[in-house]
Amino acid sequence: MIISVASGKGGTGKTTVAVNLALSLNNVQFLDCDVEEPNAHIFLKPEINIEKSASIPIPEINPNKCNFCGRCSEACEFNAVAVLKNKVLVFPELCHGCGACKLVCRANAVEEKNKNIGVIRIGKTGNVDYVDGVLNVGEPIATPLIRKVKKEINKNKTVIIDASPGVACPVIETVYNSDYCILVTEPTPFGLYDLKLAVDVLKKMNIPFGVIINRDGIGDDKVEKYCEKEKIKIILKIPMSKDIARLYSKGISFVNEMPEWKEKFIDLIEGIKNETDR
Repeated sequence: MIISVASGKGGTGKTTVAVNLALSLNNVQFLDCDVEEPNAHIFLKPEINIEKSASIPIPEINPNKCNFCGRCSEACEFNAVAVLKNKVLVFPELCHGCGACKLVCRANAVEEKNKNIGVIRIGKTGNVDYVDGVLNVGEPIATPLIRKVKKEINKNKTVIIDASPGVACPVIETVYNSDYCILVTEPTPFGLYDLKLAVDVLKKMNIPFGVIINRDGIGDDKVEKYCEKEKIKIILKIPMSKDIARLYSKGISFVNEMPEWKEKFIDLIEGIKNETDR
């Protein structure tokens, strides 16, 4: 199974859930797709043995071949190419490297050069195979690197994918093709507001999902009432705990010190598998 872990709001404990879930399982692969600021390695402490450059093809226009027909500009969904009367402008910071401009050019005027956007790191920690991506500082678009990280998915393993916060393009790219998505929230007004946004996205993408309430007990019961009203399953509650917070502050995953939680995460996965097998 491919299980993504997302949250509308940042700081809800999404990485905490993803990491502890991975450490509770066997034959598991962990992907950190929060490429703008990956932090799962702080807790998993993997030994990185492969590091490879990631790049995307950026168009270059050959002025000796171009007839300024404008087909490349029309094909570009991201406005990365603009065709003037006798000149073509390319905006590399907008380009997603999809290659559509080259595909539609009948004059064969579009050439490509590789632009480095970051690195992919591959390693291992215990029973967990680890992959993450690190986007170059200043690089404005994360989705191409997320796509390359996901190419490392091993379908023979249970795959846990840690998404970035929010509901923008990086999250959509991360959860795309997941068998199930875990939404991590907190029982606060901000947690509820952003949870609703994430739920809307997953419904539109037709991805099965359930909710984990983290730091349960710090706020009110409005998240639970919302889930009950919308018939959304709350698959786990993690209480507000000084012990968990203390371990977190030291970069220690709490399932390593509180083994009873491993059983809860294993039961959670079994429940997800049974639900998706129906």
